[in-house]
Amino acid sequence: MALKQFVAVMRPLIEEELRRTLDIHLSKSLPELYSMLAYHLGWEGEGAGVEVQGKRIRPLLVLLCAASAGGDWQCALPAAVAVELVHNFSLIHDDIQDRSELRRGRPTVWVKWGLAQAINAGDLMFSLAHLSILRLRESCAENSVIEAVQLLQKACVHLTEGQYMDISYESRREITLDEYWPMVAGKTASLLATCTRLGALAAGCEPDRQEHFWEYGYSLGLAFQAWDDYLGVWGDPSVTGKSIESDLVSGKKTLPVVYGLAQRGKFARRWLEGPIRVDEVPQLAEWLKEEGAQEFTRATAEGLTNQALKALNQAISKGAAGDALHELTNVLLLRDN
Repeated sequence: MALKQFVAVMRPLIEEELRRTLDIHLSKSLPELYSMLAYHLGWEGEGAGVEVQGKRIRPLLVLLCAASAGGDWQCALPAAVAVELVHNFSLIHDDIQDRSELRRGRPTVWVKWGLAQAINAGDLMFSLAHLSILRLRESCAENSVIEAVQLLQKACVHLTEGQYMDISYESRREITLDEYWPMVAGKTASLLATCTRLGALAAGCEPDRQEHFWEYGYSLGLAFQAWDDYLGVWGDPSVTGKSIESDLVSGKKTLPVVYGLAQRGKFARRWLEGPIRVDEVPQLAEWLKEEGAQEFTRATAEGLTNQALKALNQAISKGAAGDALHELTNVLLLRDN
């Protein structure tokens, strides 16, 4: 069974479990509060539908890892929904902190309902995530449920630490590679690693095998961010849908930028002078290339990709689910083979 077929089966059950979680725990006397969450999840409001719901990558990772480990992936649905709710809690709060007015082409929750109520919506999403994961008690041993709860809590701590670093770096014109990697680990890799290990845990894997799944998810998260940073400077917008001006103009501390700053060359001198104009982007991208940032970023992304695939091969059983997980990995890392 190909990835597309797994998604066709799993995706509706993820949505069903998400709706069930909201229906069970939310008061029927507060319909607008429900609507805030349903709007953010892409179920209600103008433009509602699959296109604005996101790809549900994190819950799919949980379920595919459970299946590829030889378990009953439907038993992992509460964990899959929990990580998706944590992810969406972080998006609601990120939009507030970044003052982002649009997400997937629609007004963000804080724009529609105000800052205070958007914070409430995010907090509620966070709480629902932890109620969801407790439903693993229906299919998992008590000690596994406790471990799953701990994994999710730790991921939330790392996610918050990563966001703290990201915000604190905004007021600085430069950071080091030693500062970049913990930020990326917190904001991206920790939750993906939690997804992959939760799937293995729900499948009843032994600890050593769970660790391979964890290493796969962690390396996947780091590789994904490194490739994304690469494409933010040298990608083809018609293929990636990602502007090659936005990262440099917005002053984002991406991997090529951080490496380029460390070289103390022409790129660093211009960057440290102040904000970059759109018309300067091609020249700065060329300077980064000349100073080795393009090759460094590509080599780093490729190395992390290989680490992820090695850990995945150590973790999974042969079969259709494992093949689908390989396919998903290649899609996420924009690989053709």
